[in-house]
Amino acid sequence: MNNNYSPDQDPIKLFTLAEDHPCSYLNDRNANSAFVDPSQPPTWEQYSALSRLGFRRSGNHFYRPHCRQCSECKSSRIRAFEIDLSRKRFKRILNKSKHLTLSLEPATFSEEHYDIYERYITQRHHDGDMYPPSIEQYKGFLTSEFPFSQLMSMRDDEGQLILATCIDILDDGISAIYTYFDPDYSDLSPGTLAILKMCELAIEQGHPYVYLGYWVKDSPKMAYKRQFTPLDIFDGQNWLGFNPES
Repeated sequence: MNNNYSPDQDPIKLFTLAEDHPCSYLNDRNANSAFVDPSQPPTWEQYSALSRLGFRRSGNHFYRPHCRQCSECKSSRIRAFEIDLSRKRFKRILNKSKHLTLSLEPATFSEEHYDIYERYITQRHHDGDMYPPSIEQYKGFLTSEFPFSQLMSMRDDEGQLILATCIDILDDGISAIYTYFDPDYSDLSPGTLAILKMCELAIEQGHPYVYLGYWVKDSPKMAYKRQFTPLDIFDGQNWLGFNPES
């Protein structure tokens, strides 16, 4: 992949939704998004640059929050080379998973991955907007023909899939799209484990950042991100060191 821009790249066209919709993070708010023209997806170089401006990917959609009366959703990223993976809790989680093997696979559909996803959504998020799960939903959300998109899978000694994270490899880091896991292995702290493994992978590949999605100060769903310091937060113009009070 070439990190340099080409003058032949088409300009990015952005749109917003015609109507607001209920916010997924704050119950008393409505939300909207700015998104890239889906008929003209960005190049890898453009996508990497968009990520530094707070954009994310979901399926074939590249977007960032564009709410009329709220700016609480702020992009977050871990400084991979600075996170202390030897912290007591992190070390314990990594040690418990030593019997698992990690592999990177194409982000294509498989019954094996969908079965885990279906169980995860049904058992862990049956009260969320992704329930009930379906093959069509899974394909539209997590499968991709983009060459930068992969599934980071972890399996046990018998080759059984335990957890998977859809990731995008950017020019300066790894973007975490979504993690799902076998609920029977919750004692491995698989959500935290996936993030730690992304940090290890970023370090191995020489990338300084793991893009972790949005930080919303008053959303309980986001509280887990506090532990992955040093964390940077994008305020709409600059990436700033994480301040839990701001």
